[in-house]
Amino acid sequence: QVQLVESGGGLVQPGGSLRLSCAASGFTFSSWAMSWYRQAPGKERESVATISSGGRVTNYLDSVKGRFTISRDNAKNTMALQMNSLKPEDTAVYYCNAPPRTRATHPDFGSWGQGTQVTVSS
Repeated sequence: QVQLVESGGGLVQPGGSLRLSCAASGFTFSSWAMSWYRQAPGKERESVATISSGGRVTNYLDSVKGRFTISRDNAKNTMALQMNSLKPEDTAVYYCNAPPRTRATHPDFGSWGQGTQVTVSS
């Protein structure tokens, strides 16, 4: 059973940094591309960053390019999101999961973890 546990969120001032972590279990982590998502109050969940299974290819939502960096450690079954120059509009609950197209075709990735709250405010 796929289990994803996010951590590392918190309250940070605009311009600050946070590093989120995702611990994965229940599947062969190194075989799957993975993504970070976020959901702000009253908005739909969106994918903000994706990393290939081997970690060499990354993609980002335009609004976070140059500020966020996604990475993974396949030996430890973990993924990270380094967030710099945070803005109030980055405030959301952040989740990790497989990319949207994978989730659409693989029911094993249908569930979400509890997420981790990121609040950017002065």
